[in-house]
Amino acid sequence: MGDAVACVARRGRTSEVDFALIGHQESWRAAAEVLAVLRGPERTPLPDEEIKDILPWIPPRAVCHVNVGSIVGTGAKARGLYIDSFIPPDRLEAAYVHENIARVRAAAACAINTGAKIVSLGGFSSILIEGNFDQLPERHGTAFTTGNTLTVAFIVQGIKKMCALEGRNLRKSTLLIVGATGDVGSGCAHCLAPIVKRVLLSARNVERLRKLAAELEAHGVQVEIATSLERFSAEADLVICAASLTSPSLLLGQIAPHALVCDAGYPKNLSPKAELLGATVFFGGLGQITGGLTFAPDFHGILNRHPFPDVVHGCLLEGMALALEGRFEPFSQGRGSITAERVEEMERIAARHGIYLAPLYNADGPVEDGVHCQTEWSRG
Repeated sequence: MGDAVACVARRGRTSEVDFALIGHQESWRAAAEVLAVLRGPERTPLPDEEIKDILPWIPPRAVCHVNVGSIVGTGAKARGLYIDSFIPPDRLEAAYVHENIARVRAAAACAINTGAKIVSLGGFSSILIEGNFDQLPERHGTAFTTGNTLTVAFIVQGIKKMCALEGRNLRKSTLLIVGATGDVGSGCAHCLAPIVKRVLLSARNVERLRKLAAELEAHGVQVEIATSLERFSAEADLVICAASLTSPSLLLGQIAPHALVCDAGYPKNLSPKAELLGATVFFGGLGQITGGLTFAPDFHGILNRHPFPDVVHGCLLEGMALALEGRFEPFSQGRGSITAERVEEMERIAARHGIYLAPLYNADGPVEDGVHCQTEWSRG
């Protein structure tokens, strides 16, 4: 495994690298599949317990090349690297925060050393840094972005699309945002609050909730805040789950019948034990590349574990879109910087290069054909 990874890193240093993507695996199964590809097909897969023993000892490093193309007409292409921080899936809690920040810093140093022009921070990486790029090593001209603006864009597009599919009037809807004061949650609030009837904001920090509510109320938005979901869950017919959770553990409580619920977390927010009878759940914040995406070694279906081809999380796609556009800049810089205007700008950049909202799906499969739309959500 070490030889294969070192080879990728060496090639990264000797060829132009437009972008780098920093991520981690959200489950032990995904981590096992990454290690299996790195070890090669000729080697016997490692037992689960051995994987759990060795993963914490693997330092962050480049694991594969990622090449992306734009749509016909622009001819743009970008070359990149995927860098795994190898944060163990069961070590996302606060007790490991310093260890995990060190891993993100090491992954950032790896990206900088390859000469990457722009780096996207995926998953918990941007949450750990909280937009404070000063925590990262000296960047020598490498730009960093949290990627959250494009994530917000795809969440908002998904909400609008699901409302259209279900015949819902967005302007008559009550929207609940869980994790509302985070970068993604607050961005969704700024984009959707002006076009819904009422907004319910939920988060752990009441002072941040009050600040966000005041910003929205200044523009005539009807807002309520709470740190508890018990009352809010029953009142909302649209829900965005964007909390910074270390595992799928969110229980919404008594959800309104026929509510539309967007789980935009990484890891996913909703607990498998959540009882959402009559609700439609779909995964949000995902985009699809239509101009071509290749991995070397081939990680298709592993680094992008989705039921549709070339689907990637918005936070990583933002770095790719900016690279295709030739804009090597810190477009998304942390909590509170995402505005509706910035979201629209990033949407235009992505669409210009054939990066669009991914087909909507949940744990049961696609939701756009109506087959899974009015069923109890389960993880299967």
